[in-house]
Amino acid sequence: MESHADDRATREREHSSPSLPARLTLRPPTFPPGPVCGAWWPRSRDLMAELPMLTDAFDALRGRVTSFAVRSGTWPETPCAPPATGHTVRAAWFASRFDPYTIRLYSHGVGRWDLLVVPPGTGAASAARLMTAAADPALSLTAGALVAAEQSRHDQDGTGWEQEQVEQWESEGGAPSYPSAGLSFFNNCYGP
Repeated sequence: MESHADDRATREREHSSPSLPARLTLRPPTFPPGPVCGAWWPRSRDLMAELPMLTDAFDALRGRVTSFAVRSGTWPETPCAPPATGHTVRAAWFASRFDPYTIRLYSHGVGRWDLLVVPPGTGAASAARLMTAAADPALSLTAGALVAAEQSRHDQDGTGWEQEQVEQWESEGGAPSYPSAGLSFFNNCYGP
């Protein structure tokens, strides 16, 4: 019989050795930062599982992540010190005045990087467009504006966007077999 400490240690080992690479694209470092400096497309809403992949990839490309910030209510769990490979990462949670489609990474020697968080259930074509736009030095849109532009690309009221998310989620076995009005990125926690 495993104790709570054994269970926690097992989870930490699983989080510290991700099997899949992070889906991350970054703006070239020679360009000045814009409202976003790239994009991250997590596979799930489980920040404890997703963050180690992101920090490993960012550590290798730009520098060691020391802390991150997101809008509170956007992720189901709110860890204070989520796992990262070989170091500690601190978390900050903002209640307002923080773009809900953004994760802000802080790194020694590199500074601050704001990344667009592509909703996990987004279709591959939409995600590719969002990730490309977020890393384009010629564009200077916020994360929320990029997502809104992608939503309006589907149709004026966003139902095509939400339907694509539902279909993608269902194809991966993670959603009910019927569309749900509340089933979109983090259950629409990203209100205005």
